[in-house]
Amino acid sequence: MPDPATYRPAPGSIPVEPGVYRFRDPHGRVIYVGKAKSLRSRLTSYFADVASLHPRTRQMVTTAAKVEWTVVTTEVEALQLEYNWIKEFDPRFNVRYRDDKTYPVLAVTLGEEYPRLMVYRGPRRKGVRYFGPYSHAWAIRETLDLLTRVFPARTCSAGVFKRHNQIGRPCLLGYIDKCSAPCVGRVSAEQHRQIVDDFCDFLAGKTDRLVRNLEKEMTAAADELDFERAARLRDDVSALRRALEKQAVVFGDGTDADVVAFADDELEAAVQVFHVRGGRVRGQRGWIVEKSDDPGDSGEARLVEQFLTQFYGEQAELGTAADEATNPVPREVLVPVPAGQRRPVDRLAVRPARVAGGAEGGAPRRQAGPGRNRAAQRQRGAAATQAEAGRRLHR
Repeated sequence: MPDPATYRPAPGSIPVEPGVYRFRDPHGRVIYVGKAKSLRSRLTSYFADVASLHPRTRQMVTTAAKVEWTVVTTEVEALQLEYNWIKEFDPRFNVRYRDDKTYPVLAVTLGEEYPRLMVYRGPRRKGVRYFGPYSHAWAIRETLDLLTRVFPARTCSAGVFKRHNQIGRPCLLGYIDKCSAPCVGRVSAEQHRQIVDDFCDFLAGKTDRLVRNLEKEMTAAADELDFERAARLRDDVSALRRALEKQAVVFGDGTDADVVAFADDELEAAVQVFHVRGGRVRGQRGWIVEKSDDPGDSGEARLVEQFLTQFYGEQAELGTAADEATNPVPREVLVPVPAGQRRPVDRLAVRPARVAGGAEGGAPRRQAGPGRNRAAQRQRGAAATQAEAGRRLHR
């Protein structure tokens, strides 16, 4: 095991400016990346009294064989560089948030000639727009069942699409008008993409305009005595309203925001994110992280900072957010929500907490071990204390 004294830099050689530092093991692998307002002050703290360090930090320092640093101009640059290095090197001693479960999302494959709507689990891909995440896959299928009567976009796989294109007949969804059947040329690629764009606009919160347009078309059809078309449009409006009723309104002013709830104890931290678009909750997701023993990495402010950097950094690289095609990173600042300004979303936070703890209805869950129980408790804490620990990220 390397002796920290063998690679300890002379205090006078360490810059006082902000920057990012890397610890490497004897094989040259990066095992820890950190940032500091003052590199000298931060790095000196690792070597002042190794025996007094927290066990995990002491293990990192005694495992390392070298430390190096890069000076930057501002703390913002340090934060960006730290994120890039953590992603590049995946250091074993760095905190990384992990999903407490694999949430399904509604994916729209905008990169294809005929975009497809589908339930999806897995890593995010470029050229695909995501809505959610949802707590259950059936919730996505129910949403699709309601909305495809209004926005009859393709939902079939590439194989099914190709087969029906070859035989020249649409599938059952095409016959019941829940698909515009682009596979047989019933609509052009441009017309189908417009259908998909309207679908995305609706889920992104631009609901009032779409409903008003349908109501105008319905009135016009009735004036022209085309009562059959007017009846179809009436049913379409009803379907859209039913879809809206399934999404809780938490901001009456139509706010777009990510509401972040945070809770922690001495072992773990938990985060719940509610994606609110057009004042309605469009998705919810949770993360768990095992805390480092280093106070500099385990304080609430630092953990929240690391989470937001990881969450929005990954979205920015993909060029897509959970339900936005562009501008995934918020343009406005992170601000606390005072207890006196609680909104309905504070009460809503309790429900996903029950899901995390297994108390919600649905399929039985396997018996949780001690680690899983502790993670569920952290998730319950994150949701239940949202009013006190919540943050709003305005877009």
